[in-house]
Amino acid sequence: MDSEAHNPMRDFLREHNIHEVECVIADMTGIARGKILPKDLFLAGEHMRLPKSVLLNTVHGEQPNNTPYVGSIDPDMVCVPDPATIRVVPWATERVALVIHDCTNFDGTQVDLAPRSVLRRVLGLYAERGWRPVVAPEMEFYLVARTTNPHEPLSPPTGRSGFTEQGRQSYSIDAVNDFDPFFLELSAFCKQHELGVETLIHEAGAGQMEINFTHGDALELADRVFLFKRAVRETALRHGIFATFMAKPMETEPGSAMHVHQSIVDADGRNIFSNDDGTESTLFRQFIGGLERYVPAATLLFAPHVNSYRRLSRFQSAPMNVHWGYDNRTCGIRIPNSSPASRRVENRVPGVDVNPYLAMAATLACGFLGMVEGLEPPAPTPESAEHIHGDLPRNLEDAILQLRGCPALADMLGPLFVQAFCEVKELEFATFSRVISSWEREHLMLLV
Repeated sequence: MDSEAHNPMRDFLREHNIHEVECVIADMTGIARGKILPKDLFLAGEHMRLPKSVLLNTVHGEQPNNTPYVGSIDPDMVCVPDPATIRVVPWATERVALVIHDCTNFDGTQVDLAPRSVLRRVLGLYAERGWRPVVAPEMEFYLVARTTNPHEPLSPPTGRSGFTEQGRQSYSIDAVNDFDPFFLELSAFCKQHELGVETLIHEAGAGQMEINFTHGDALELADRVFLFKRAVRETALRHGIFATFMAKPMETEPGSAMHVHQSIVDADGRNIFSNDDGTESTLFRQFIGGLERYVPAATLLFAPHVNSYRRLSRFQSAPMNVHWGYDNRTCGIRIPNSSPASRRVENRVPGVDVNPYLAMAATLACGFLGMVEGLEPPAPTPESAEHIHGDLPRNLEDAILQLRGCPALADMLGPLFVQAFCEVKELEFATFSRVISSWEREHLMLLV
C-alpha cells in the first residue's frame, strides 16, 4: 500500500489515532480470521496474505481434503482491504481499527471459496440486469449464564433484579430493562462500530432478544451482521454473561432466526416489486416463485449446522415450509403489510447461526432464479401453515444432498464453492455422528 498517495484509510487511522489494525476475513462458518498489524505495517506493507485453505475450516477446526479446491501446495491468497468497511473497534483497550478484506488470487480475480466473493458473484448477476437488492435482517439471539461445562444445559442469566427469567416475556420492556447495563453498552458499541442497529425487542424465549437493522445494500448488511455477532459476544463477556447465536441453544425455549427482508430496485431506485399503479409486479410474484422452488435446495446455507435442524423441526415454532402468505408468520415466506414503494419479501427460514454472506447470497439467488426463469408461485396461504412440515430437509445430511443435486444454485453461487462447502459440512456431520449423547446413555445403556 503506497503510504505517500492519498488514502482514506490512512486518513481514518490518523484521525482516530489508531495503533493497530485487525485485518479480517470470514471463513465458511462466519468466523473472523486474519491478522492484527501495527498501523505502520498495515499502511506501508503489502496486502495481507493467508493460505486459501483457511477458508475450508470446519466449525471444530478440521479440514476436508483441500487439494481439489486449493491445489496440492496450499498456496496463499491476497487479502485486499475494503476501505468502506474500516471502523473503530470500540471495546479494545487501545486504539484499534478493523478492516474487512476481500480474498483475491494473485491475478486480482476473486477467490471462489470466500463467502464475501460468493455474495459479490450473486450481486454481480443482479447488476448485469440493472437491479440492486435491498435487504434488512432481523437477528434473534440468547443471553445465557456463563458456563465452562459444555455438558451442562444452558440457562438464562441473572439480571439486575437478581432473578432469572421464568416463563416467556415476549416484547416485555421490563425484561429488557433487567439487562440495561449490557444493552446500553451494546448500543454505544454498535453506534461507534457503525452497525446501523434500528430496534431492540425481547423475543419469546427466556433471555432471547431480537435486533433489527436499517435496510440497505446486501454486502454492507452482511458485513454489519458479521461484525454485530462479535460485538454482542464481546459486550456479553464484559458483563459476566455469554451471548449465543446457536439456532436452538436450549431444550425448552424456541430457536433463534435471522429473518431477511428483501426487495429489488432498478437503476432509478424504483422498487421492481411494484407497478407504477402500486399493484404487485410480475417480477414480485416470480421472486416468490423462486424462493418456493429453490429454498429447499439452499437450506444448507440457511441451516448450516447439526443444531440448526433442532430449530427447523415440526416440534418447534419455526416454519418448516416454503408456502407464502400476506402477513402470515406461519409461512416460510411472509409478505409484510407495506406501501407499494416498500413492498418486500421476508424469508423466515434462515437461522441466526448462518454465515451472513452465504445466507444473503442464497436467498437472493433463489429469488433471482425465479425472476429469470419466470416461475409463478401458487396462490398465497391465507390460513395457518404450522401443520405443513414436508418442504425442507430434516437434517444436515439431507440438506447436503439437496444442495449437491441443484445445478442451478451451483451456477449462481459458484460450482467450486458449492462442492467445497458441502465437503466441509459432510466432515462436520461425520464428526458429530460419532458423538454418543447423554440421552442415549441415560435411556439405552441398561434398558435395551
